[in-house]
Amino acid sequence: MRLFQMQRISAIALVVFLTTHMVVVHYPPGHIEFSNIIDRMAQPLWKGIDIAFLFFVLMHALTGAYAVLTDVEKVTPYKKLLAGTAVIIGALAFVYGAMTILAFQPDAVAAVVP
Repeated sequence: MRLFQMQRISAIALVVFLTTHMVVVHYPPGHIEFSNIIDRMAQPLWKGIDIAFLFFVLMHALTGAYAVLTDVEKVTPYKKLLAGTAVIIGALAFVYGAMTILAFQPDAVAAVVP
């Protein structure tokens, strides 16, 4: 898949995920409390949405950074190294973020929070 296609696909996905995130997390009807977040993170659907959001943010950011850096002529000889580095950073960040989301256990948090 071409770089610009990945940028466009991830941008469309980010519009959807960011709108959902803003409406649910930052502008909910009424006051949001930590218990609301615990309840939402207990649902596998919301964990999946957060993981997909993370994937598209990383894809959009790393392809954008790669495109900007490869516009510099001095970087051109290192395109393959730069692409490999971006893939490794993206994969590590995705695995770390997904593990963090999946590791969230509402029962353990509820026992600690009064």
